[in-house]
Amino acid sequence: MAECQAQNKAKLISETRRRFEVEYLTDKPDKYDPRDVERLQQDDNWVESYLFWRHDAVDETLKMIDESFQWRKEMSVNDLTESSIPRWLLEIGGIYLHGYDKEGNKLLWIRVKYHIKDHKTILDKKKLIAFWLERYAKRESGKPITVMFDLSETGLNSIDMDFVRFIINCFKVYYPKYLSKIVIFDMPWIMNAAFKIVKSWLGPEAVSLLKFTSKNEVQDYVSVEYLPPHMGGTDPFKYTYPPLVDDDFQTPLCENGPIASEDEASSKEDIESDGKETLETVSNEEQTALLKKINLTEAVSKAEENEKIDSKMKGFKKPLSVFKGPLLHISPAEELYFGSTESGEKKALIVLTNVTKNIVAFKVRTTAPEKYRVKPSNSSCDPGASVDIIVSPHGGLTVSAQDRFLIMAAEMEQSPGTGPAELSQFWKEVLRNKVMEHRLRCHIVESSKPTTLTLKDSAFNMSDKTSEDMCLQLNRLLESNKKLEDQLQRCIWFQQLLLSLTVLSLAFVISLFCLLFN
Repeated sequence: MAECQAQNKAKLISETRRRFEVEYLTDKPDKYDPRDVERLQQDDNWVESYLFWRHDAVDETLKMIDESFQWRKEMSVNDLTESSIPRWLLEIGGIYLHGYDKEGNKLLWIRVKYHIKDHKTILDKKKLIAFWLERYAKRESGKPITVMFDLSETGLNSIDMDFVRFIINCFKVYYPKYLSKIVIFDMPWIMNAAFKIVKSWLGPEAVSLLKFTSKNEVQDYVSVEYLPPHMGGTDPFKYTYPPLVDDDFQTPLCENGPIASEDEASSKEDIESDGKETLETVSNEEQTALLKKINLTEAVSKAEENEKIDSKMKGFKKPLSVFKGPLLHISPAEELYFGSTESGEKKALIVLTNVTKNIVAFKVRTTAPEKYRVKPSNSSCDPGASVDIIVSPHGGLTVSAQDRFLIMAAEMEQSPGTGPAELSQFWKEVLRNKVMEHRLRCHIVESSKPTTLTLKDSAFNMSDKTSEDMCLQLNRLLESNKKLEDQLQRCIWFQQLLLSLTVLSLAFVISLFCLLFN
């Protein structure tokens, strides 16, 4: 069934290309940008996106491609760069890409309060929208995007229906299949009529993509970590320019190379920080021996390094969840778990397993390249083999739950080699639709150590308190016993006194009796 659908899709793509060339290109070849025409002939996903939006109706698809290509040439979309946009428009922060929704789709923020209706600047604003969408489309081909219409603190002078219609057309005609949903936040009641018009532009099928939200509902679509405080979120992000606000995935630190042990790393740092003092106190022979030792450490063979990696892996807890991709099985499936600073377990482990019959090249990218060391981050994996990748924060920087990692993989069907030069050339030539991608979030595991210490301290405090109470009670008991002893002594003394008085009284009575009878 799936094979039959794939064949039908291939036939539709082929027919669309053939008819576009015959019916639209023959008469007016200069009507479009040649780069778009070339891409249409090579990129199946691009053709499929137009077919999908027109329900595989080739006639309607061709009209859509024609309109889209004319617009792309008119706007010079392929040539849009940062310098094409007025600086003040980038500085104001009215339109930008940042964060992800709960489905993992990128967020395109449109802060409506920064938009003032002005026919003199409308073209530049349209170019800014096109710039961000084209930038995203080139890097994340075919992946949907969520539009965040933030209407908070918005007045009527900010509502520009021409601009809104342009944004709708971008997703209906120019970037089909890219729209995940439009989240409209805090819309004033006075704008209800305006958005009824927007619904008519979207069409009945796309109306379901409109999500009207307040502070309570917006978290159904975007988690608090990517929402600003005025939406009830915790995202500390503040828009500034320059540079461009862009959390695209980039190459992390230490792209290649073996994993050095902790002892080696710390000894090198010690040598660098205390080098002058060390060289002043040792002889020339000792200096030479020390330098040789360092060079030997750096020149350790790959086999020995693999042994080090294997021994180092024993200290990691193997991830249990697995994402099963067509080229690689990736573990963990969704989140990289980093220990907190207190726990000492700052590193995370990614395990890649090749499930193909060919060598698979892979790259690791991150949204915070200055923050992480990834070893290896650009390498290959043999058929049926597994590769362990260690991710560690760099320079004492803190892991953030907003950081993301992207794993890219492609099958090397005819591999001339897997060295750095061969891999670099391979990634330049591989087609985008041949690359498998998978994203991972970061998760920080809080240390239980402080809690344990607190509990212990509490236990000690409890013990100390109990001892003090017992001592106090014992002192009170001793004092009470002392009082009892004093009372007993008094009783004994009193009894002795009574006995003495009794004896005296008896002696007096006997003496008196004797006197009376004599």
